[in-house]
Amino acid sequence: QVQLVESGGGLVQAGGSLRLSCAASGRSIDRYAMGWFRQAPGKEREFIAAITWSGATTYYADSVKGRFTISRDNAKNLVFVQMNSLKPEDTAVYYCAESRYGRPGPAFDDFDYWGQGTQVTVSS
Repeated sequence: QVQLVESGGGLVQAGGSLRLSCAASGRSIDRYAMGWFRQAPGKEREFIAAITWSGATTYYADSVKGRFTISRDNAKNLVFVQMNSLKPEDTAVYYCAESRYGRPGPAFDDFDYWGQGTQVTVSS
C-alpha cells in the first residue's frame, strides 16, 4: 500500500507562486497515473491536474490551465505541481492522489490513494 504526503503549501499573495510536492512511500508509483485535487471550504473536492505513469501526458482543469504545471520524478517517487499566477479563489486544501491505472479515466474518478492534504491560502 502506498502512502502519500504533500508539502509546500502556505500563504502567498495573489500573483505569487508555490510548488507543491507529493512524496510517495511504501512502493513505487511509476506504473500509476497521479493527480492533484483541491477542496475549498464549503465546496466539493475538485480535480485540478493529472499526469500519466510516464509523464508523457498531462491533464488540467480549465480553472488552472496555463497557470499550473504537474510533473513527476519516478526515480524519486515524487509528484509536483507548480502553481503560478495564484488567485484568491485558488485557496483550498490540496491533495495528491494515485490512480488505479497508468492513465486516468475521463472523469478523473479512479484515484484510490490519497494524501492528507496541504493548505494553500492566497491573499488578495
